[in-house]
Amino acid sequence: MSRKGFTVIELLVVIAIIAILAALIFPVLAKARNSAKQSTCLSNLKQIGGAFSIYMQDYDDRWPLGLDPADKYTPQIWSGFPEFQARIPELPLMHELLQTYLPSRRVWECPADRGQIIDDISFELMQTFHSFRQYGSSYYYRTELTVHQLTGTSLTDITAINVYFDGSGAWHTGQDLIRQDDTFEQMQRKLTRYRYNVLFGDMHAKNLTRAQYMEAWDTPVAP
Repeated sequence: MSRKGFTVIELLVVIAIIAILAALIFPVLAKARNSAKQSTCLSNLKQIGGAFSIYMQDYDDRWPLGLDPADKYTPQIWSGFPEFQARIPELPLMHELLQTYLPSRRVWECPADRGQIIDDISFELMQTFHSFRQYGSSYYYRTELTVHQLTGTSLTDITAINVYFDGSGAWHTGQDLIRQDDTFEQMQRKLTRYRYNVLFGDMHAKNLTRAQYMEAWDTPVAP
């Protein structure tokens, strides 16, 4: 007599094998997908670095007189510089200023962009669901380069000073965004696991840990 179909036990074994394989494969696929997003993001920053370089060649090596979304939409972060703060409404966003030097507006979108609730540096409320879709750029600027009217050659260490970077360190990790109701301990736990794609003053781009990122921020821009 010929055998027809599987027994219940055999079906359960097959299902269990499929579940085990899925548990092994899905994290690998997720990691590969995240790695691809990170690589695209770094490539974007390198192209933006090229735009900075061309712009500065045209304007006596000065950093562009442009803003990032945090400057434009949370201008209170510049209360210590009232003259610059007063100019914010009239100044362009950096991606608008540099767009003529780039092939596409998509360069300003990090594929891992999922917005910000609380800014990682100023800790001001941003409440964005997607930085690129809402503001036109996933990337943010070390605006003090412009505030102090610096040139590219006047920086203390062009290899160590961060110029442009991701809007949030959560994007390239499995960590949640910083939220308003986070405790101090929850916030610190997230921050220590964050990673950032960063463009430096010499226009190289690199993925950094939070500690490395803060070290770049702590590097003074001028003597």
